[in-house]
Amino acid sequence: MDISQMSPEAIPALSVMMSQAKVSNQASVGMLKKTLDVSEQGGQALIQMMRSSMELSVNPSVGGNFDFSV
Repeated sequence: MDISQMSPEAIPALSVMMSQAKVSNQASVGMLKKTLDVSEQGGQALIQMMRSSMELSVNPSVGGNFDFSV
């Protein structure tokens, strides 16, 4: 953007708009990071739950496969 052709009155408004866009982008990136962290924690919890349920099973091999015919 060439600011040499802009009127002097428009420069402060442009500065404010650019600053607001920067803050908005930072907030968006922060929310995305938080969402990824929460998703990762949920996935880790699910994996741990699956592992512990197999450990608590009397016979962990039962239920792993089934035969089906029509």
